Order: sequence, then structure tokens, then C-alpha cells
Amino acid sequence: MKWNPYAAGCPTRQLLDRISDKWVVLVLSLLEGGPKRFSVLKREIDGISQKMLSQTLRALEQDGLLTRRAFPTVPVTVEYELTPLGRSLNVAMAPVVEWAVANMSRVLKARDTFERKTS
Repeated sequence: MKWNPYAAGCPTRQLLDRISDKWVVLVLSLLEGGPKRFSVLKREIDGISQKMLSQTLRALEQDGLLTRRAFPTVPVTVEYELTPLGRSLNVAMAPVVEWAVANMSRVLKARDTFERKTS
């Protein structure tokens, strides 16, 4: 089957929506360094709620981008790790994250210029 993200009913649109989510980008970026526990991800991603992190991790697991492993401890320890598919996505996403960091000052300047022109 040939996928067409420009067609309204194509499931690639759902996938693009998922992988362009800021929380997805941040979770995948952090997992590039190796497996991490839920609590570590929650601590390292400033501003994400427990509910949003849980939803994001579940969606990424559903799409085959990460695996979830539970350890029989009290309380249960849960660890997340990228799959080969998730790693392949990170190859494409890492330059976008790097671009955002490298160009944020220019973007802020452009926003300021735009606001002054339109006010």
C-alpha cells in the first residue's frame, strides 16, 4: 500500500500528529541515552504532568517506538526503552531538536520584529 499524508483519511496523518507532539519529542530524546524509569522521565521533563507522561508513553508503546518493562519490586519499578523503530525516528528528530536550540534566539528576534510591525 502506498501511504499519502496529504489524503485526509490516511493514517500517516495520525502518526505525524503523534511524532510532532512536544512531549513525544522530549521523551524520545531522553530515551536516546538508554532506558529510563518513569520517575526519571518525569523529573527531567519540566512541566509535564504525570497523566500526560503516562499517556505519551502508552501511545509510544502502542506505536512500537518504545518498550515498557516492569520489575517485580515494591512498589513496581517500570522502565522504558527505545525500540529499533524508535531509534530510527530519533535519527530524524535529533537534528530538529538541535536546530531549535541553535536558532531559538533568531526565532525570538523574528517574533519580536513581527509583533512590532503588526502592533
